[in-house]
Amino acid sequence: MEYEMNHDMIWQWLIGHFEILAGFLIGVILIIRVLTQRRSPTGTLSWLLVIVLMPYVGVPLYLMFGGRKLKRQAGRKMDLDLTCDGQRFNVERTYLDELLESYGLPPACQENRLEFCFDGQDTYRRLADMIENAQKSIYISTFIFRRDSVGKDILGRLVNKARQGIDVRVLLDGFGSMWTGRRFFVPLVKGGGRYAFFIPLLHWPFRGRTNLRNHRKMVIVDRETVMAGGTNIGGEYLGLNPSPKRWQDLSFILKGPAVRFYLEIFRSDWFFAVGQQDEPVEIENKSLGSVENPAVVQVVPSGPDVPGDALYDAILTAMFNAYRRICIVTPYFVPDEPLLKALKLAVRKGVDVRIIVPAKSNHPLTDLVRGAYLREIHQVGAKVLFYTPGMIHAKAILIDDNITMVGSANMDFRSLFLNYEVMLVAYSRPHIQQVQSWFGRMELQCAHPCLAAGRIRIFIEHLTRLFAPLL
Repeated sequence: MEYEMNHDMIWQWLIGHFEILAGFLIGVILIIRVLTQRRSPTGTLSWLLVIVLMPYVGVPLYLMFGGRKLKRQAGRKMDLDLTCDGQRFNVERTYLDELLESYGLPPACQENRLEFCFDGQDTYRRLADMIENAQKSIYISTFIFRRDSVGKDILGRLVNKARQGIDVRVLLDGFGSMWTGRRFFVPLVKGGGRYAFFIPLLHWPFRGRTNLRNHRKMVIVDRETVMAGGTNIGGEYLGLNPSPKRWQDLSFILKGPAVRFYLEIFRSDWFFAVGQQDEPVEIENKSLGSVENPAVVQVVPSGPDVPGDALYDAILTAMFNAYRRICIVTPYFVPDEPLLKALKLAVRKGVDVRIIVPAKSNHPLTDLVRGAYLREIHQVGAKVLFYTPGMIHAKAILIDDNITMVGSANMDFRSLFLNYEVMLVAYSRPHIQQVQSWFGRMELQCAHPCLAAGRIRIFIEHLTRLFAPLL
């Protein structure tokens, strides 16, 4: 009996020491990986702290969510092929246009028709009309597709069009729509449509790919009309009737040559989700000819399928070049140090910097982290505005009277460095003025908050700021 007890103790001792050694080796390997990956110093420090101080939590989290915008993390997803047909706007090229072209992105093109949807009712009506009037195809890519009344209504319309022989495809993010479930889309499949999830939440091996979410939102009808922006499909985003619980969002309708680039983005994302053997998405170049108030626009995707950090670099460059105003609308404000520095420098050289965020977003932890950033830029003279009616989900940036950016990317680490995103840059004055007017209307519903805080809150904010890149 004593021998058996000693034997068991020895084995327990060996197994325990093996677990400690294996954990140590895994930790060392991950630390080396973190140090050699291209990421911000803050991001590197955040992951190191989590892995070293909380290894039993940090190691699994890193294996699942630690991936950066690296091609090998994206697996088999092809690079976007946004070749240009040579169309440009017939005015002097801008510094931003030249910068984005250096990343292999298409130049700005003219002869587009651009209309904004500034509220959820208008967005819903336009989306429903687009679906009902579709003659050939309906391609939808969304982060969230709710099972609520709005989601069921949109799905029902899609099922009807699929039964008519229309090519209906719905691409959902595996994380954003994880509670929707596959059973919800059975009627679509029975009707002849198709759906797919972009990177399931849980899969093996992890390799950090779980962290690479498809946050792009677009609806492409008949390969000639695009609805894109920040709006997902659900009652908090859009609906037939006004709702006090509805979030403030921003979308747009686009027709013209620039639609071709949204088609390419959807094609690439769809093939990644379902496999190359699927029927290809046809790419067409559509020219509207003479257009009243033609829009000069540039499509800027971001993610592992785009070399470098083109979107981030474009935003940073535009801020450094601003001379009159910088207006930002975002649900989450967690910038990295260079963006924060650019905003502070803009204020010091006399630029009117204004930032609108929700008074209370749907992510309390993000609200806590943003406090230190907002207080820092407020102290140098930037105007911080809290939208009081409810949640803001819109994402827009205005630079002087020359540039506006609208799309899916938030002003945080995840959107700028991890997610698959897409923004539209508009250079045409009438469309910039429309966004300016919308920003002015939003500002009237905002409060100027008192950003003063006690020592305990400031300490907690700065502590959580260390982990901001992980949010």
